[in-house]
Amino acid sequence: MARTQKNKATEYHLGQLKAKIAKLRTQLLEPPKGSSGGGDGFEVTKFGHGRVALIGFPSVGKSTLLTMLTGTHSEAASYEFTTLTCIPGIIHYNDTKIQLLDLPGIIEGASEGKGRGRQVIAVAKSSDIVLMVLDASKSEGHRQILTKELEAVGLRLNKRPPQIYFKKKKTGGISFNSTLPLTHVDEKLCYQILHEYKIHNAELLFREDATVDDLIDVIEGNRKYMKCVYVYNKIDVIGIDDVDKLARQPNSIVISCNLKLNLDRLLAKMWEEMGLVRVYTKPQGQQPDFGDPVVLSADRGGCTVEDFCNHIHRSLLKEVKYVLVWGTSARHYPQHCGVSHLLNDEDVVQIVKKKDKEGEGRGRFKSHSTAPARIADREKKAPLKQ
Repeated sequence: MARTQKNKATEYHLGQLKAKIAKLRTQLLEPPKGSSGGGDGFEVTKFGHGRVALIGFPSVGKSTLLTMLTGTHSEAASYEFTTLTCIPGIIHYNDTKIQLLDLPGIIEGASEGKGRGRQVIAVAKSSDIVLMVLDASKSEGHRQILTKELEAVGLRLNKRPPQIYFKKKKTGGISFNSTLPLTHVDEKLCYQILHEYKIHNAELLFREDATVDDLIDVIEGNRKYMKCVYVYNKIDVIGIDDVDKLARQPNSIVISCNLKLNLDRLLAKMWEEMGLVRVYTKPQGQQPDFGDPVVLSADRGGCTVEDFCNHIHRSLLKEVKYVLVWGTSARHYPQHCGVSHLLNDEDVVQIVKKKDKEGEGRGRFKSHSTAPARIADREKKAPLKQ
C-alpha cells in the first residue's frame, strides 16, 4: 500500500485493502474461543471522580511523576521496567479526587502482545484521559510509535467520533446519503467496503466530509475516542529553544520531575481536559455547602440538572418541582430552571420539591377532607320519602 500511487484509479483498491486489514486486525485482537484469560491483569478498582493513566516508554519518569503528584511511593530506578504492575494514586485537586495510574512501560509491538502491552493498553482504555509521558531528550519518533500502537487496538487520541450515521437492516439494500459534497469517498467505494464486511442491507448517512478510515471505524463500532496530553519530561537536559518548540505543540506540556518545574501547569491542563463540573448544594433557608461538591462530567453521564438529581438519588427527579441556580450558567440570581438546564463549574443549586396534595393550602384554607374531588364521584344519598 505504501508503494501504490494514490489516484482515482487506485482509490477503490486502497479502500478495499484498508477494510481487509482492519477486519483481520480485529480478528487477531479477539481472544481465542474457549480461553479463560490466563494470568493476572493490571485492572484496579475505580475510585474518585476521574481516572488518568500514565503511558510511555520505560524509564521516562512515570513513577517519579506519580510519586510527586500523589505522594504514593512507586519504585524508581536507573534500569528499565522497574514498574511491573499497575500502581494507583490519588490527586486531591480543586475539592475533587482524581485517580492516577502508573502503568508499566510499553514498547514497540505492544498492540501485538509484546511486553504484556495488551493488558497495559486495556487499562488505559478504561481511563478518562491519557497522559503520554515522553523523554524530551529522545527523538520525536517515540510519540509516533506510541500513537500507532494505541490506534492499532482501537484508541483514537484527541479525535471526535465521525459524524456518520450507520445502521444495519434486514432487507432493503444499502441506502447511501450525504448532507454535503464528499471529496474522500463516493457511493461505489462505500458499497465495496460494506460488501467486504458482508453487509448488504444498511443505512449510511454522511454528515461531514469523512475519510475511508472514519467509515471503517464506524462500521467496526469498537473504537474509543479519548483525550490525550503529551507530557515532555526531563526538559532540564535540553536547550531553551527546544523547550520552547515542544511547549508550542498542541496538547503538550513540558515538565521536569527532577527540578519540579511546571507541575502546577500540568495539573491545570489535566483539569481543563477532563472537564469536571463541581456543583454545590444549598438547603432551603440555609447557606450553601461549599465543603463537599457534587462532581459531574460530560463523559460520565452529563452535566444537566437531571444528571445532578440522579447523582444524588434516583427517585429525587420525580419529586422535583423546579430548581434555583446561582452561578455562571444562570442569567440572573437566582434563576428558576428545569431539569434540562446545563450546569457550569462551581454553580450552586437549590432543589424545590413538589408538595403533597393532602397538605395543600394554609391556615383555615387547609383541607383535611377525604371527600372525592369531583361531584360525580360522591356517594349519592337515598331520596327523601314522599
